[in-house]
Amino acid sequence: MTKNEVLKSWVEQYSGPLLKRAAYVLSDKTEAEDIVQEVFIAAFSSYDSFEGKSQPLTWLMAILNRKAADFYRRKYKSEPQISLDHFFDETGSWKNNGVLNDWNVSDKESELLDNHDFNKTLEDCIQDLPSRWKIPLKMYYLEEKKAPEVSQELDISATNLWKILQRSRMQLRECLDVNWFANL
Repeated sequence: MTKNEVLKSWVEQYSGPLLKRAAYVLSDKTEAEDIVQEVFIAAFSSYDSFEGKSQPLTWLMAILNRKAADFYRRKYKSEPQISLDHFFDETGSWKNNGVLNDWNVSDKESELLDNHDFNKTLEDCIQDLPSRWKIPLKMYYLEEKKAPEVSQELDISATNLWKILQRSRMQLRECLDVNWFANL
């Protein structure tokens, strides 16, 4: 088979799994479609370096992961600075100490991750986060990447990563307080 025939068969076979993974990683169908297209362009350009030591899908997924990391790096660097005025006053003190209090979760509510409505609310709250917070949060908690890997991919310090994750958790907590727990 020629290079073009092989790549055409890969597009037919692997577009679905690649698109599914890209949509999960990027949380945006249009961006996912663009990234998958970039994966196949990169595969075409570097086809001669594919030695067949792994399955084609494995090789394509590795390209996808690098493309997604590049996407996040570009997006993360291009976002404007985020104001923390919502959480802190001009002296740096908490505006609302309630964010520090524990939730009173009953036994029934301790199984929230099995609750479709709660998961939808959590997903909406994550989507409402600024990209500068959402990207590291998803990489660390949802993709379960280690902190050094997230820091390296986003080109941020470990200290900055931990601050971003804390701020993300605070905003998620407030969003869940308003959109879920206040309605119980």
